[in-house]
Amino acid sequence: MRTLDWSSLDEVGRRAALARPARRTDAAVSDAVRQIFDDIQERGEAALNDWCVKLDRAPPRRLAITPEAVAEARAAVTPDDEAALKTAADNVRRFHEATKPADSDWIETTPGVRSRRVWRPIEAAGLYVPAGTAPLFSTLLMLAIPAAVAGVPVRAAVTPPGPTGQPHPMMILAADLAGLDALWIVGGAQAIAALTFGVGGLPRVDKLFGPGNAYVAEAKKQAAALPGGPALDMPAGPSELMVIADRQTNPTIAAADLLSQAEHDADAQVILVCDDDRRIDYILEEIDKQLTGLPRATIARASLNEGRVIRVRDTAEAAEVANLYGPEHLSIQTADAEDLVDRITAAGAVFVGTYAAETLGDYAAGPSHVLPTDGAARAFSGVSTGAFMTAMSVQQVSRDGARVLGPVAARLARLEGLEAHARAADLRSAL
Repeated sequence: MRTLDWSSLDEVGRRAALARPARRTDAAVSDAVRQIFDDIQERGEAALNDWCVKLDRAPPRRLAITPEAVAEARAAVTPDDEAALKTAADNVRRFHEATKPADSDWIETTPGVRSRRVWRPIEAAGLYVPAGTAPLFSTLLMLAIPAAVAGVPVRAAVTPPGPTGQPHPMMILAADLAGLDALWIVGGAQAIAALTFGVGGLPRVDKLFGPGNAYVAEAKKQAAALPGGPALDMPAGPSELMVIADRQTNPTIAAADLLSQAEHDADAQVILVCDDDRRIDYILEEIDKQLTGLPRATIARASLNEGRVIRVRDTAEAAEVANLYGPEHLSIQTADAEDLVDRITAAGAVFVGTYAAETLGDYAAGPSHVLPTDGAARAFSGVSTGAFMTAMSVQQVSRDGARVLGPVAARLARLEGLEAHARAADLRSAL
């Protein structure tokens, strides 16, 4: 991890300090995804099959979540494994049921003119669940359960085949807990293309959800840019974590959290922001110690090469750095952690204090861990029940209301040069 002193950097240096890994915007990634999209759009199922065999060494297939499949998966895990998964699923469902958007009351803005805001589920959601180097069955819970709470009729979950060609047993159990009737074993940009065009038995979806590698993130972006293409939840690429520390921070805990994200992906990015040189040294020493024997140490080291240590004057400046970066995950491990939250304006999820491990949020706390990356937290929110819904206004006007407000609307319409608009309002006023 490269150490930088924030105070000594000019504007260009500060932008460079907070830059994401170059691979996330690599033109080669965009070109490869465009080739996949063009081919699948033109040749359909045959192209999807070819790309799946080429990239994942397995054709796409639909895996039904039947009682038999669930029983087989259950036999492959321990009762404690299943119990942990159920606890996580229950917490995710509880949180999203409690935070589901509610229709507003009627609001009368003018006598006889009232409006309200109502929420409806989208028709079809495409749920991308990574499973290339790690089977993220937790992501399946974090997407499929909020979608179910929202009332989405069609939930199409896709996941790569993984090293064995078979989904992890916990993926099947997670699908069952989320109430899915099937999993589609297809991954990468080709899965996003299939959901975009409705290819290979997969539905054409209204909105794409889920994190992924640089190719998946680019595929979602290209899908959303197509005329009539699906919306996307947010930019959700390789993972990132910023830890704000001070002289009170437990270096063992801070190092463990940084490594927990670094082991995700070589393109993942971790940043330590601290106002104390000695604490920085302690945390870096702990990272080296904890890397020893870590099963995914090679991946973590590659990620750490893109990591940063940013020395700041105080925690207030640390909050400013965090807001400029807009991290997917922000862990505040300072003496004034709770107060510092009030200064944060851009983060996907904030973890406050020593005990709030980002890992708890990843798996079992309740809020979805599908969060905006690449600075998108400055404008996007993480997945919620509301992300699977749309809101529309409903307006009702009485005769008296039309007589009062009609002339106002007609005058404004004529000022904009829209006479037909004005006449439509005049007609109501005269009834």
